[in-house]
Amino acid sequence: MNRARLLAILVTAFLLAFFGLALVNALLVAMAIPLVVYLAAAFALRPRRGELQVQRRAIRQRLMDGERLEVEVEARNGPRPFSELMLVDRPPPALPVEGAAPLAGGFFPPGQHHMLRYTLRVKRGLHPWPPPQAVAYDPTGLFSATMETEPPTSLAVLPRVTRLPSITIRPMNTLAYAGPVLSRRAGEGTDFFGVRPYRPGDPLRRINWRATARGLHGIVTNEFEMERIADVGLILDARQRLDIHIKGQRLFEHGVHAAACLANAFLQGGNRVALLLYGAYLEWVFPGYGKIQRERLLQALSHAQTGESLVFENLEYLPTRLFPARSQLILVSPLCGDDVEPLFRLRARGYQLLVVSPDPVRFESRLMPPHPETQWAARIARLERLLLLRRLGQAGIRVADWDVDEPLSSALLRLPPRPAPHYGAIL
Repeated sequence: MNRARLLAILVTAFLLAFFGLALVNALLVAMAIPLVVYLAAAFALRPRRGELQVQRRAIRQRLMDGERLEVEVEARNGPRPFSELMLVDRPPPALPVEGAAPLAGGFFPPGQHHMLRYTLRVKRGLHPWPPPQAVAYDPTGLFSATMETEPPTSLAVLPRVTRLPSITIRPMNTLAYAGPVLSRRAGEGTDFFGVRPYRPGDPLRRINWRATARGLHGIVTNEFEMERIADVGLILDARQRLDIHIKGQRLFEHGVHAAACLANAFLQGGNRVALLLYGAYLEWVFPGYGKIQRERLLQALSHAQTGESLVFENLEYLPTRLFPARSQLILVSPLCGDDVEPLFRLRARGYQLLVVSPDPVRFESRLMPPHPETQWAARIARLERLLLLRRLGQAGIRVADWDVDEPLSSALLRLPPRPAPHYGAIL
C-alpha cells in the first residue's frame, strides 16, 4: 500500500468537500468528486490474496553435491488484471544462482500465466527454502498485496558418491548369510582354509592327493573358508577442532564424501551397514541393508555438520555398544595425537579397524601461500603424522592415508590386501 499517496488523496478530498460545504461552493464539492471516485475504484480493484496462484517446481527431486537444479516458478492470474506484478523467488543463500537473478515483473492480464526459470548450483546440506513471492499492484497504484501460496520447504542435497574398488575386510564375527567376506570358518567357499581327515560323502575333487600320498593321516580332504556378509560400522568424525576452513574449502566435506562412498560400496556387497556421526552430539543410523538403507545413510550425511562438545572432545567416549562385538569398524577422520590410545583399545576388544584419513597437512599446505616457515612447519607436521599412522599400523589397524586431491579409490588401493596381525605388545 502506498500510504503517503493514499493519505494525500484522502486529505485533499476531505478538505475540498469540507470547504465546499462550509462556503456553499458547488465548484469545490465538484472537485472532490473525482478524488472520491478514484479512491472507490482503488478500493474495488485492490488485489486480494487468493487471486494469484504461484507454484514452484524443481526439475529434479533427488540431488547430489555439485549438480545443477533447474527451477520453474509459475504465476497464474485470476479474473482481474494487475497493472504491475513483481515475481520473486528466494533461493537458499548458500546456493549460487547461475545467470540472472530470479526476478520478473510487468503487466499481468487476467487469466494469463507467467513463467520464471533459473538454475542453481547445489552443494551438500539441508537448505531452508522460503516460498516464492508475488507482489501485485492495482491499476491505481495505491494498493499492493504480497502473496505466498506455498509453505516454506527445505532442499536436501546428498553427498556425491563414486564407485570404489573391492575392499577386503576380515572381522572376527560375521552374519549367517552368504556374502563376499571371509568368515574364518570352514565351509562352502573358494579360499583354502585347511585340511581334515576324509569323511564319507566328501567330493573326490576336494581330496588333497599330495597330503594323502604322505600316508600320515590317511585320506585328507581340503577345507575352504566360508564367505558371509558382515556388520560394518561407519564412524564419521565431526569434531570441529579437526575441520580445516581455508579459502572457502573444508576438509570435512571430503570426509562426508568418503563416508558416502564407503557406505555405498559395502551395501552393494550385501553387508549390513550402520552410521555414527561423532561430534557435537551423536547421531546414529541403525544397521540395515540395501537401497533403503543407502538412502537413510545419505540423508543423514546430507545434513551432517561439525561441532564441539566437551564430552566428545576425543574418541575416548565412542559408544562401542552400538556396534556388534568383534565386528568391522571404519573410522573416517583426519586423526590427531590423542586418538591413538582409544583406537588401540578398540583393537584390543576384538574390533577390526579400518581408518580412512583425509590428510589435513597436504590439504592446508597447498592452500597456504608459499613461505619458508610454512614449508618447514608442513614438513614437521608430515613427520608427526607419519609416526602416528605407523603406530596404528603396528597395532593391526589398517590406515588409508588419503590425499584429498586424488581419488579415494587410489588411497584404498594402497591398503594391504589383508589386515595386519595384532601385536599386543604395542598396547
